[in-house]
Amino acid sequence: MSMTLSNAFVRNFLGNAPTWYKLTIVGFLMLNPLVFYFGGAHGPVIAGWLLLAEFIFTLIMALKCYPLQPGGLLAVEAVIIGLTSAESVYAETVNAFPVILLLIFMVAGIYFMKELLLFSFTKILLNVRSQSLLSLLICMTTALLSAFLDALTVLAVVITVGAGFYQVFHRFASGKGQEVEHDISHDAEVHELHRSDLDQFRGFLRGLMMHASVGTALGGVCTQVGEPQNLLIADQMEWNFKEFFVHVAPVSMPVLVAGLLTCVLVDQLKWFGYGTSLPQSVRTILEEDDRAQAAQRTARDHAVLIVQAVGAVLLVIALGFHIAEVGLIGLMIIVFITAMSGVTDEHRLGKAFEAALPFTALLVVFFAVVAVIHDQHLFEPIVAWVLQYEGKTQVALFYAANGLLSAISDNVFVATIYITEIKAAFLEGAISREQFDALAVAVNTGTNIPSVATPNGQAAFLFLLTSALAPLIRLSYGRMVWMALPYTIVMTTVGLLAVIYLL
Repeated sequence: MSMTLSNAFVRNFLGNAPTWYKLTIVGFLMLNPLVFYFGGAHGPVIAGWLLLAEFIFTLIMALKCYPLQPGGLLAVEAVIIGLTSAESVYAETVNAFPVILLLIFMVAGIYFMKELLLFSFTKILLNVRSQSLLSLLICMTTALLSAFLDALTVLAVVITVGAGFYQVFHRFASGKGQEVEHDISHDAEVHELHRSDLDQFRGFLRGLMMHASVGTALGGVCTQVGEPQNLLIADQMEWNFKEFFVHVAPVSMPVLVAGLLTCVLVDQLKWFGYGTSLPQSVRTILEEDDRAQAAQRTARDHAVLIVQAVGAVLLVIALGFHIAEVGLIGLMIIVFITAMSGVTDEHRLGKAFEAALPFTALLVVFFAVVAVIHDQHLFEPIVAWVLQYEGKTQVALFYAANGLLSAISDNVFVATIYITEIKAAFLEGAISREQFDALAVAVNTGTNIPSVATPNGQAAFLFLLTSALAPLIRLSYGRMVWMALPYTIVMTTVGLLAVIYLL
């Protein structure tokens, strides 16, 4: 009985994560106290660097296990052994309260606009015949929406549309009607006649999903609410919505143009897995399904779409004039849309908050690691070295350092570390206000632009990779990195040149 119980504890620890991953985390937890207590005078600093590397490891391995649990265990241990204190963690969390409000309320607010977004994307996909124009429109639309809305929610809607289209055609190709249960993850029943069309459809959806994902990054870098770290940076810099846009525009606008041109180019040349067109047979089936759905839409459904459209206009106006903290604007949108749409059941309201809360919890764990960095002064030598340089060289180094770290870990985490360090340098008089502004832009663009290189850096990319749609359209980690490569090269290079010559 004791052996069975012990085996159960072992199997339950970190769930379905691989055994090697579980052993690695246990090794981390055993190593840190030994280094802290027996590492001599430099023990706490060495243990702090180890903790930072270990936490980045959990972010890189996010596909093996969501980082909240292993990262959280490391953070709790850091408090227990004295690398930081609960008070320091709380102080870091309070400083980032606007970001937490954004994640809780803005993400949920956009959830209640899902029908409008689904309607809009469906019309774009079915009414645009040119493959290159469709890809450009999808990239531009997700960029525009991500500048004002939450990028994860925007991409979630695109994934929902793609998955819905895939299900419709897979059912047809398998000879199944709507009333029959059907597993779209298996192709055994797909008729031989439709297999080539299904493979081509997968290629079409892969390209579209990647264009949409990059679009969220292109738009997300531009505004205060585009990405969680943007709001954190804006809060530290005391920039409102307009000020943030103006400060970042010398870098974000050239990158946006370069990204959109790359979208057209890779589609036209059919490079890196792009350029696969939608088969006509698939388009015909999808159009018939859309007409059937439209015929079933009631007056009440139309009223909901109108309310959500009004909510979208109110959101843009409220953000543009900065009438309140961004999270409170999100709460206002929730209240307006749900009240006018009749969504008053607590269970239906609760579903809107499910997507944001795990990441919100993970963000607080980020702040525990940031507290360790502050209390052990880990980044002071690095920042001091960079600050030895002046002018454009200093700004370029910050952009490059943030970009490299964001490509392998998480951009919110990286931005949190660097913006607090350069603010400390500014408050100590080490840099001027003008240089402080330029460095803040370098941190923002550095964490947003090069991070498209891997799913680890961009939450939207990771969300797509871990979605139910990814295996259906054969979108693996390696294929995603390969398809992101032309965007990574062009956007990162243009961003660096803009940081050097336009800031």
